[in-house]
Amino acid sequence: MGKPMAGHLLKGGYRLVVHNRSRGAVDELVAAGATAAASPAEVARAATVVITMLPDTPDVERVLTGPDGVLSAIQKDAIVIDMSSISPVATERLAKAVAEKGASMLDAPVSGGEIGAINAALSIMVGGEEAAFARAKPILEKMGNAEKIIHIGKSGAGQVCKVCNQVAIGGALSGVSEAMALAKKAGVDAGKVRQALLGGFAASRVLEVHGERMLTGNYKPGFRTKLYQKDLRLANEAASANGVAVPGTANVTQLVNALVASGGGDLDYAAIATVIFKLAGVS
Repeated sequence: MGKPMAGHLLKGGYRLVVHNRSRGAVDELVAAGATAAASPAEVARAATVVITMLPDTPDVERVLTGPDGVLSAIQKDAIVIDMSSISPVATERLAKAVAEKGASMLDAPVSGGEIGAINAALSIMVGGEEAAFARAKPILEKMGNAEKIIHIGKSGAGQVCKVCNQVAIGGALSGVSEAMALAKKAGVDAGKVRQALLGGFAASRVLEVHGERMLTGNYKPGFRTKLYQKDLRLANEAASANGVAVPGTANVTQLVNALVASGGGDLDYAAIATVIFKLAGVS
């Protein structure tokens, strides 16, 4: 997702210095006008705003605090915008480390998947200081839907919002999967069931987008199941830390674990329907 997001910043007139573990994305962005950097530290020396988009908490920690990391060279009054989906607890710790260097950090995880990144239509949920958010908002608006860029609260609040997002999506995915399985098992046209449901109170983006995937069997990834598995781990950890029971999410977690264990980690996360279909004995 980082490559198309960076591309929108270039098209918006921002000068970019880019670094990535694999060179392909860097070369494409350099061809479009960006400058390549050899390390996160080199990015930080050149930029007053540093954006990270990485798979998991350890990746962000390594890029920010590791050898040749961002914090080894960050400029005073710079802003770090982490757009990854990571631990809210780790985010608060990293924000303090950034503040100790005289800079600010925003946690700004996104929703919308690869399609949202390509179309600059991401929803962005932001935690951190209001002043830093105000400075960063024009940048975020190049990558997301301006009406869906929301300052949630203090550092870590954006990440809490993101795990809430994944909890809500999981419940919807499970419900739509079960509805499609029931229609199929009962010998009813599941496509017409979906069409009817979209006209009523059960209508949702999950039913619209992922319901169609379930009917056609198209699980080409917009958001990979193994990344959703990581997000559910974060959601369960946050729920445990805050004493919140999430039985529905626990159920969805097991469906996702089953899908990954059976080799489906690189499928779109809507493919949890295949686990429910298999249990129901339908295709």
